Formats: sequence, structure tokens, C-alpha cells
Amino acid sequence: MTRTVSVAELRRHVIAAQGYASRSRRGRPVEVAAAVGRLSAVQLDSISTVDRSHRITLAARVGAYPRATVSKLLERGALFEYWAHECCLLPVADWPLYRHVMVNDGTHPWWGAIIEKEPELADQVLGEIRERGPLGSRHFEGQRGTGMWSLKPAKRMLEALWTAGQLAIAGRQGFQRLYDLPERVLSDEVLGAPVPGADEYLRTLIARAVRARGALTESGIVEHNRLRGGVARIRPHVEHLVSEGVLERVAVADGGAPVLVEAGAPVGSRATTAAVLLSPFDNLLWDRPFAQRVIGFDHLIEVYKRPHERQYGYYVLPFVHGDRIVGRADLKTDRAAGELRLQAFHREPKVRWSDSREEALEKALRRLADAVGVSGIVRA
Repeated sequence: MTRTVSVAELRRHVIAAQGYASRSRRGRPVEVAAAVGRLSAVQLDSISTVDRSHRITLAARVGAYPRATVSKLLERGALFEYWAHECCLLPVADWPLYRHVMVNDGTHPWWGAIIEKEPELADQVLGEIRERGPLGSRHFEGQRGTGMWSLKPAKRMLEALWTAGQLAIAGRQGFQRLYDLPERVLSDEVLGAPVPGADEYLRTLIARAVRARGALTESGIVEHNRLRGGVARIRPHVEHLVSEGVLERVAVADGGAPVLVEAGAPVGSRATTAAVLLSPFDNLLWDRPFAQRVIGFDHLIEVYKRPHERQYGYYVLPFVHGDRIVGRADLKTDRAAGELRLQAFHREPKVRWSDSREEALEKALRRLADAVGVSGIVRA
């Protein structure tokens, strides 16, 4: 018989599954790599108003960690970058899983089949890297075109070769990727692992998404890895995992779509004492309709809006306290002054504010400042 859980139980379950740290701490490289593995994927984003998104996301779980950590983990082949929810950090154990995509559909989502269209440029780029070692796009000549998304030809080819699995990311200088041959970045064990077939690939992604997020609807599973074909494509594989006792379909008392959890998971039994500020691209927020339904949070990303159209601010970090999102902090890092600036804070409707919440917010701001690497906190 299908069990039914309340929305409150489900909310506690999905927030607890994120593994947010409950206290100020320092994260070691092994903990950073382990956090990526638990989350299954950590989204990368170039906006640095506060800090890069992946740094905020990881710091919320492991605490402040050295800035070069992720680049060194990439260089050592302990993590890799590839397309998942978006461009993401992924655990290296999943390289064979994503080889299924590289081998069967490794065309760049924006640039298309340019390797086949420009084979001479592809050979030139590969030859340069083979001879000189890890290179970034700045090491190649060429002029970019006009327009926001125009890139010089070598940059587009580097991304296309990476998407096809012919190159891997061997670290970053600043935020710029360094590309190298996979055999010089990844271990023979990883490179030689068997590539799964279509069924195994999808079932593994589905199970890992549910495990990483605690609970997901079928549409949320699709969104987690931006899977083509939508719910219709994954539903037979979901049913297989349910029948095999890997996943369990659970009804929700609000009468909405049922959710999938790990079979036998004690939904709602784990409490969390987290007090953290989240990246706007945090895993908890990837499925916006689910966040609104279960957490009661209408997630808005307003960086692409004009200033007068913004409701909360340019780069707004949701504030998690316990098992609720209780506010939104419009933040900016002033690196020259060594300060984290709280430009505005908006409390969520129907959230009771208290001295304890105010104290928790202060601690969350301090933890974020430590992670970013500044000492001062300034409230507007």
C-alpha cells in the first residue's frame, strides 16, 4: 500500500537531504569531493557578485575551503566537469556514466556539430594541446565575433571537443578552463570502465537524482539532469526501479503529484539546524515548482532583469533556517574593501521573526564572509 506523507514531513526530508552544515567549519579537499558526490552534480556559473555559485553551494555543506581546491581536484582527476543540470562539477566515478552521452550524442548544445564541419580546426586544437599540455582559450589566436554569446572559433572548438569527450577539464586559472587530453587527467581505471547502455544510464541517473535530492517528482528527475524526452522517456525506468525495490512512490497529503524517495526512506524523521545562505543556483532550488509546493518558496532569479523590474535585488541568496527558507538576502562582495555587503533583506511572508532568527542570520552572514574570504560585514 502506498504511504502518504505530509508536506511538512516532505519539506524536512528534502532540506535535510541537502546536508547543510549546522556550524562554522573548515572544509578539506576530500570533503569537497565527497559533497559533490553526495549531491551528484554542482552547478557552475560565471557570476561572481558574491562568489562563484559552486563555491557558495559547497561552502553551505562543508564550510570555508581554500579557493584553489576545486581546480586541484580537477587537475588530479578527482572531479570532472560536464553537462548535467547545466555545466556542473561531477564525481569522477560518474565519468563512465556520462561517456554514454559523449559517445552517443556528444554534440555541443549551443555550437552543434562543428567538429565535423571544421575538422582542420579540431585537429589543430587537439595537436596544440597534445604538444603543449593543458591550454585555455586565451592560448589560441583568433578574434571573437560580435554579440554577447559570440566566441572566437578556437574557444567554440574547445567546448565542442570537451562535450564530445575528446578533451577534459584539467583545472582552472581564475574561472577560465584549462583543457587537456582525458588520458592525462583521468586514471586508466576510470577511462577503461565500461560505458553503460541506454537503460542502465537512465536508471542510474534517476536513482542518483532521487538519492541526492531526498525526494523528487518525475518532472523533477527530468529537470535534475535536463533529460531529453521528458517524463515519457523516464517513466518506464522509474517503474522498473520501483518494482526492483530501489525507489518508492509516496503520496503527498496535499493531493499533488506523488514523489519518489529511496525505498523505505524515513521521510520527515530528520531534523536540521542549518542556518545558511544559498546560492541562487543551489540544488535545493533547481525544481522551482517543487520548491514552491513543498518549501513554500517562490524562487526568483532576477540577474537578467532591468533594475526597476527587480523585486528583491540583483543577486539574492535565500536564507535557510532549520527546515524553512525564511528570507532573501541581496548581497554583494566588495573585495577591495574586504567586505560582504547586505544591501537588503526581505523576510518571507508568514514567517515569524525572532531574536533567534536574527542571530542565525548573523551567523550565516559570518560563515558566508569566511567562505568568500572577507572579514567585514556591512548592512545597508
